[in-house]
Amino acid sequence: MQLLSVNVAPPRTLVIDGKPVRTGIYKEPVPGPVPLNRLGLAGDGQADHTVHGGEHQAVYGYPFEHYAYWQEYLGAEPLPFGTFGENFTTSGLLETNVCIGDVFQTGSAIIQATAPRLPCFKFGHKIGRPDILKDFLHSGRCGFYFRVLREGDVAAGAPIEPTLKAPHGITIRRALGLQKLGEGDAYELGRALEIENLNPLLKRDFAQRFARWAG
Repeated sequence: MQLLSVNVAPPRTLVIDGKPVRTGIYKEPVPGPVPLNRLGLAGDGQADHTVHGGEHQAVYGYPFEHYAYWQEYLGAEPLPFGTFGENFTTSGLLETNVCIGDVFQTGSAIIQATAPRLPCFKFGHKIGRPDILKDFLHSGRCGFYFRVLREGDVAAGAPIEPTLKAPHGITIRRALGLQKLGEGDAYELGRALEIENLNPLLKRDFAQRFARWAG
């Protein structure tokens, strides 16, 4: 498992459909070491804190393994690191093997997986394909958020070492299915709601689905 690239960008204003929109999705690789604090990387920022950023979404990781799939889908040249708006481009971590609550160390920082990432219209605009969002979501190649358990410095090329496997965690892919793809049942949602330190946005969506089952 390796941290292939560390990508940051401050928010900027774009015009989308004739309206000014603030976004921090245009991440670019930066040389390390880069300080990582409780709310994210030095030099990075998010524009809409109602859906991005915060303690439980301090860092967005995206598997490099998916790059070839999207290159073919888009008919594009090799995509640069940071294409998906990720802070960490990773190798060896996939939505199907990373569980919510898993803990990792990279550099001197310790991070914990918290939730799948849901695509937004700004990503579609960035790559010139506003129609991609549904396909991106249903592909399961969503990437994942981390929170920072110990602040420290991170750098491209460093290993990502697992330090704790969540004892009752569910995979990022399964969480995505429960959250947005209509998968699972009331029992599974109830178990998911018991996950310690569950991302508040994920908890809200799980609870809403659970309430519909219960009602």
